[in-house]
Amino acid sequence: MTGILNLLIGSLGSKFTIIQTFTATQDWTCPTGVTQIDYLIVGGGGGGGGAPAAYIGGGGGAGGFRTGTGLTVTANQTYTITVGAGQAGGSAGNKGTNGGDSSIAGSPITESPSGAGTNTIKSYGGGGGGGGSTNTGGNNGGSGGGGGGVNGTAGTGNTPNAPSSGGNGAPAVAYQGTNGFAGSPGGGGGGGGGAGGASTGTSGGPGQSSTIAGTPGTTYAAGGAAGSAGNGVVPTAAGANTGNGGIGGWNAVGSAGGSGIVIIKYLAPSQTVFAFKGSGQWTVPTGVTSIDYLIVAGGGGGGSKRGGGGGAGGYRTAAGHTAGITAGNVLTITVGAGGTSVGGDNTTPGTNGGHSYIQGTGITASPSAPGNPYANAITSFGGGGGGKQDYPGNSSTNGASAGGSGGGGSGSGISPNITNGGAGNTPSTTPSQGNSGGSVLSSASDGAAGGGGANAPGGDYSASPIAGGAGGAGQTGPSFASGFGVSGVFAGGGGGGASAGSAGSGGTGGGGAGSITASTPASNGAANTGGGGGGGAAQNSTTAYGGTGGSGIVIIKINQ
Repeated sequence: MTGILNLLIGSLGSKFTIIQTFTATQDWTCPTGVTQIDYLIVGGGGGGGGAPAAYIGGGGGAGGFRTGTGLTVTANQTYTITVGAGQAGGSAGNKGTNGGDSSIAGSPITESPSGAGTNTIKSYGGGGGGGGSTNTGGNNGGSGGGGGGVNGTAGTGNTPNAPSSGGNGAPAVAYQGTNGFAGSPGGGGGGGGGAGGASTGTSGGPGQSSTIAGTPGTTYAAGGAAGSAGNGVVPTAAGANTGNGGIGGWNAVGSAGGSGIVIIKYLAPSQTVFAFKGSGQWTVPTGVTSIDYLIVAGGGGGGSKRGGGGGAGGYRTAAGHTAGITAGNVLTITVGAGGTSVGGDNTTPGTNGGHSYIQGTGITASPSAPGNPYANAITSFGGGGGGKQDYPGNSSTNGASAGGSGGGGSGSGISPNITNGGAGNTPSTTPSQGNSGGSVLSSASDGAAGGGGANAPGGDYSASPIAGGAGGAGQTGPSFASGFGVSGVFAGGGGGGASAGSAGSGGTGGGGAGSITASTPASNGAANTGGGGGGGAAQNSTTAYGGTGGSGIVIIKINQ
């Protein structure tokens, strides 16, 4: 998941101009005090058509390009931002695939165009270029695909028809794209349509720029050219997050279109809180003297088959941070993904969650190298994966991993069996970012321990009565983060799995519960909490998976 947040240098009274760019699908929570946004929505580009010998495939159409101002939004409501994928080019003689659609969805947005979905404004993916063979036409789309070789028909742009505003503010562009160009009788494909104009031959139609874009003059949504890379040469794919169409092949496969992009612009008051549920960048504005932050890493995945619970992602917070907070400094925000459980056999521990961090010039690395792999970054480390079931021959370790909080230990059901959980607060930070996973301390155990949480270690396995260990409790976040996590609580450990009795419960703050039967899968950690995944059941089944860890989150409050 990716977003780029630019706070433009300077403020308007007590408000700051915000430009936020989404380069991958994620949720956006409208900040307090924000009532409307300007927008640019670009769909994914269509793939270029492929062509056999002596033929040329048509260029892919650009993704739909829609922009407007004054779109009404509701403070503190979550909106779904979808960024369409650029799609693959066609194989020899076959059409390219239409690009994916991009959209903003949530109340009170008016559906636009008709069929986009309730409370959704959408730009459609570009049409795939026609395949380089007789009468193979380009597809319709946001911008139409070019025609294929030998009289291939051109794809039609602005499909479906997007009205000039659709009740969603004043439009800057009254259509989302243009038509492709038909293939010629001699076997040459046509270019794909672009946002800035239709194709008039083998070249793709031009793209379009927008004043909403963070970098002035940036052009999006250009149509792909007909096979221009040379006979038998596979053309280069369109750039990511451009919405450009792919290039048609000449005796070659067509290239992929570029993924889309969504950009929004709005005014936000001072003391505003920004929640990053995906990775991106943030440019410090004039007037901001410090930030408060919460950084939560991705939770570890639960182990499979009598698996230990995943450890919670590392949890770190501070107020009044000033290092690197200078006007114009660009900070990189990275949000860690949750760890996974790979399979249901007895050799699979959960994987660690991804790290979350704030990085930029002037920031002192915390923790310092070599523990911290990122220069100039404040880092919370991913939670440790939960341990796996062990049998003789691989019983030297159960695979429970260290991390921000450690994964829970796992049992084998074969005596002797004493396994420890993974260590927490690894590498060491002050204050501590998390706690260790629980352990299995009895022989012939029938379950596993819980993963550590931000506020408590994971629970140990209980032999009498049989019970998986509970995930360690998470931590209540600072007041500015109260609207996120699970009622403001983050980084709970995952519960351990068991073969009988009861499975371990997930720790408060998004930890997933363990499982005792393959028919009841272990629970995943909650998204954007850093919760650990629950441990898998102890059944002899390849479906005894552990739960996936919850993704992390980074929350920033600006101070003046």
